[in-house]
Amino acid sequence: MRPSHLLLAVLVAAVWGVNFTVIEIGLGHFPPLLFSALRFLVAALPAVFLVGRPKVAWKWILGVGLALGVAKFGLLFVGMDAGMPGGLSSLVLQVQAVFTALFAFALLGERPSGIRLVGMAVALAGIGVAAVDEGTSGPLLGFALVVAAAACWGVSNILTRKAAPPDALNFMIWVSTVPVLPLLALSLLLEGPSRDLDALRGLDWQGAGALLYVAWVATVFGFGAWGWLLRRHPASTVAPFSLLVPVFGMSSAALFLGESVTPLRWCAAALLVGGVALTSVTFRRPAPTAAQPEPAVSRP
Repeated sequence: MRPSHLLLAVLVAAVWGVNFTVIEIGLGHFPPLLFSALRFLVAALPAVFLVGRPKVAWKWILGVGLALGVAKFGLLFVGMDAGMPGGLSSLVLQVQAVFTALFAFALLGERPSGIRLVGMAVALAGIGVAAVDEGTSGPLLGFALVVAAAACWGVSNILTRKAAPPDALNFMIWVSTVPVLPLLALSLLLEGPSRDLDALRGLDWQGAGALLYVAWVATVFGFGAWGWLLRRHPASTVAPFSLLVPVFGMSSAALFLGESVTPLRWCAAALLVGGVALTSVTFRRPAPTAAQPEPAVSRP
């Protein structure tokens, strides 16, 4: 990977990590479901008119839009609004790699290797440690909602894999059109029209800045740059950079929001990041040589 591409991968991880701090700031200005709806509305418009027609079937756009946009981000924003810290949220969401592996086994028949099973166990141990830490310092409901958000992210990963979009930015922009109306409807139903109107009337530069960051920087730039990297490098080369997201997430939350990082949380971080790294690792057999011909194997 070229140095410029390496820097871009780190920049995307930083953008996504800082995004959790920005979300926490934005939740001080918007109800969570309304904030999530506006995030996708601003991400989709006017970009949807500039990226061309969808390049995958509509069923995949709708499926990912509901799983990722409505379920994952809806639960994440509600969980953070219920008291789940932004830095810890950035860490706990990494358990999506475990859910993705489990769903791939259940739905696609992809049997995980022994090393991936070990990684899943280590990551789940990290979740347990994080739950103990949160149980002593904050509401467990927010923690549970963020874990549920990670599970929904796993579902969207499986759907995205089946869709195999040739253009990640085009796909993400069209996916962003799906959650807007369902999230607005849920906001009106659960948060109430008066609360939504008060938030919109009281919008200031800080709330607007948070909205623009999560929509244009984290969503449009982040996913666009990540897809650009994936088109030029193997996924096994690009994917490990996502492990930097909780590093930037926890650091920015500590720096800008004064979030404390307890010893238990550091332990949870080490277990989760290490487990996710093992869960995501792919081993390739060495190419056969003239001295060691590849053994014949039966294939179904």
